[in-house]
Amino acid sequence: MKETISQIQERYRALNPADQHDLETFAASLEGDGRAAARLAVKKAENALQKLLLERSRLEQMRLYERSCDEEGYTLICGIDEAGRGPLAGPVVAGAVILPKDCEILGLNDSKKLSEKRREKLYDEIMEKATAVGAGVVGSRRIDEINILQADYEAMCEAIGKLSVMPQILLNDAVTIPHVRIPQKNIVHGDAKSVSIAAASIIAKVTRDRMMEEYDALFPEYGFARHKGYGTADHYAAIRKYGPCAIHRMSFLRNLSEH
Repeated sequence: MKETISQIQERYRALNPADQHDLETFAASLEGDGRAAARLAVKKAENALQKLLLERSRLEQMRLYERSCDEEGYTLICGIDEAGRGPLAGPVVAGAVILPKDCEILGLNDSKKLSEKRREKLYDEIMEKATAVGAGVVGSRRIDEINILQADYEAMCEAIGKLSVMPQILLNDAVTIPHVRIPQKNIVHGDAKSVSIAAASIIAKVTRDRMMEEYDALFPEYGFARHKGYGTADHYAAIRKYGPCAIHRMSFLRNLSEH
């Protein structure tokens, strides 16, 4: 007995868009069905399949550095990235992530290219699937004391130290961390070229954003939940009106009159 259109549509809604076999089987099951609604469901499944294959191809390109490290004999490959170098307030946060070999996290990308909702979902998936995750946090007073670059390095070292296993090699986004004995590879725009660095960028970004939302509750007049401490027009206006608060980086506010 032929399926009704509603049954076909229900079966389509139950498909896992990340399961290639499911999508192929669904399309094949309706191969001889000429009804317009059935053909539309097949087309949707085929489009989802094409999207999945393109995403897997993109991720395969983002594994090239990991594949190279694997060929060199490294198995515990750690991506390193930071969030918060540029803001006027709040900490700089570094993420360190070791992913299992051939770990698939669909949609993994440079955190700056993702929506907040997507980052949050990927954060949970990274935490679930990663071999190890570490986050390092360096606050505004320390940034003022040693400068943002040194604070960046300090946060990265802290993130590495919080990993549950010691990495054999580091893949860093455009930096070489001083005084670290672990072998390193400096990859420019690494958060868009390496799955490990992309995962680290998401851990760093989500961790910092959540902290800034907590600071927003403590200092609601500055709007930290909206701009996360970056130098937006309303943030500068709030500083001029209320003065700096405890989490502002005073070394970043020296030219406040220019804004």
